[in-house]
Amino acid sequence: MCDLDTSIPDWIIEHPETTRVFVDLGLDVHCGGKSLEYVCQHQGLSPPAVLQQLWAAVNQAAAQRTEPGSDN
Repeated sequence: MCDLDTSIPDWIIEHPETTRVFVDLGLDVHCGGKSLEYVCQHQGLSPPAVLQQLWAAVNQAAAQRTEPGSDN
């Protein structure tokens, strides 16, 4: 399970739908394996707030996949 200790590339591998969140926040998606928490702190972002946005994107994508009439 992805969390604040997970690197951004690992987040994207596990949950591709989070890519947009990283791009919108201006976070380097090739962060060299540094943890999400480390990257957020060095960019002046709140790690818990970013984590909340990421999980919102994951949950939204999951809800869309399970909607009646979806192609998935």
